[in-house]
Parts: sequence; structure tokens; C-alpha cells
Amino acid sequence: MHPTIEKLIAAGPVVTDGAWGTQLQARGLAIGEFPDAWNLTHPERVSEVARAYVDAGSRVILTNTFGANRIRLAENSLADRVVEINRRGVEISRAAAAGQAAVFASIGPVGRLLLSGEITPAEIQAAFEEQAGALALGGADALVVETMSDLEEAKIAVAAARATGLPVVACMVFDSGKNLDRTMMGTTPEQAAQALTAAGAEVIGANCGQGIFGFLPICQRLCAATERPIWMKPNAGLPQLVAGRAVYAGTPADFAGQVPGLIAAGANFVGGCCGTSPEFITAICQRLAT
Repeated sequence: MHPTIEKLIAAGPVVTDGAWGTQLQARGLAIGEFPDAWNLTHPERVSEVARAYVDAGSRVILTNTFGANRIRLAENSLADRVVEINRRGVEISRAAAAGQAAVFASIGPVGRLLLSGEITPAEIQAAFEEQAGALALGGADALVVETMSDLEEAKIAVAAARATGLPVVACMVFDSGKNLDRTMMGTTPEQAAQALTAAGAEVIGANCGQGIFGFLPICQRLCAATERPIWMKPNAGLPQLVAGRAVYAGTPADFAGQVPGLIAAGANFVGGCCGTSPEFITAICQRLAT
């Protein structure tokens, strides 16, 4: 196990952060505006989000770089700013963490499907290598490949991230099938855990897709299929659309109440995804302290 990961989990379950997009929206990010660009245009507001999670008790925070790969940036006329946006993303989180939390840099999907032939594996590989290299250059402690639906894309991203020498977390979205226990492409937790372990991910997990109640069986199955530490970041329930924005009904207390069960099922890292906030992290920390 990589020393960074080993040191973190040695002290017991690690509380990570919550959602970033909704927090940026609360600070003025418009619907349809590209969040990652705020690393350059509104760094102080991005820093506020990072700092709010550190203050809430997060021992690991992410970066505002989820979509900062060349393919997605090109759609927003920012392809020439890849390195700058990623480096700044890490620098902002690192400054906000002020030594109180580790910075795990976020790498999300490219937004195009390999299966449909929209993009080639080589194009995806080049995009992830460029992003991962920039994040490493910025000073990230680890890289988080997250919100992946396509196992092939996830494996390419893990390989690109591993090339930096940093530890890699790899997370899939399980929100499909009768029991909401498969990825959009039909991959089971067992298949994902085995493939991502073989690909060299230091930590295996799931994020997004559904609320915390559905994460318990997924956590158990991932844990049974790999000896690697497990990372869990559920949503704050299922969203409802209100005035064009997704609103999540889950409360911090309800969410935090389920966290001991996730930890008992084998989770080493626990935080939140869409709809969660610093209040959720505070509630988790309080629950784990009792």
C-alpha cells in the first residue's frame, strides 16, 4: 500500500469532502457555466468551498478539476488552459487545506463514449495523461478517478494517473439495473473491483448515482472482491428538479446515521457526492466521534 494511503487510514476511517458543484452554484456559478474555469476567474470562491470542508472536518479534500481534461475543456473554448486550470485547482485546495487535510485531485470522465466510436482509446489516454501530469505538477497528494460509468475508460484513466507515481483512487457509478448495482455499461461491483485492482488503483470505490441507503450492499461487494481500501461518496438522496436546479432531499443527520454501517461494511474513506455540503461532513464527524 502506498505510504500516503497507509498513513491516512492508520488512524481509522477517513472523512473526505462533499459536493463541489452545488457549493459553487451557491456562490454564483450559473447553470451551464463550466465550474473548472472558476479556478482562473474566481479562485477565492473555489477556495471558500475547499476551506469550508476542511473546517467541517474533512481529512481529505478534492480539487475543482473534475472536467478539466482537454476534451471537455475544448467544448468550453479552454483547451489551451489545461495545465493552468489543473495546477491552479490543486494550488487552491492545498492553500485552503493549510496542512490540515490531504489534497486528492479529481479526474472525471471525458464525456464521450468509447463504445459509440465518438472517441478512441488513444485520444482518451492522451487527455488523461495531460491532466494527471498537470495535477501532479500542482502538488496533489493523490489522484481520484471518479464518476466513471465505463470500466474501459476508468482503466485508461488509472493507467494515466499511475504514471505520475501518485497513489490512485478509482471510483465507478453504480446506478443501473434492477437493483441499481451495475454501471451504465452493466459492470458489477465485483467486476469493477477486480479490474481496477488489476489496473493498479490503490483505493477502490463508488461515488454518485444514488443515495447512501443503496451504497451499503455495493460497499460490501466491493470489499469482498478486493483487499484494497474502499472509498464511498454517495449522493444526498435522489434529486428533484426545482427551477432548473437539482435539489436533494437527504438531510445531514439521515446521511450521517448511515455512515457507521458503511464503515462496518468495510469503507475506509467516507464522504458525500451530489447534494451534500459541509454540514453533511460536520454531521459525519460528529457521528463518528460518539
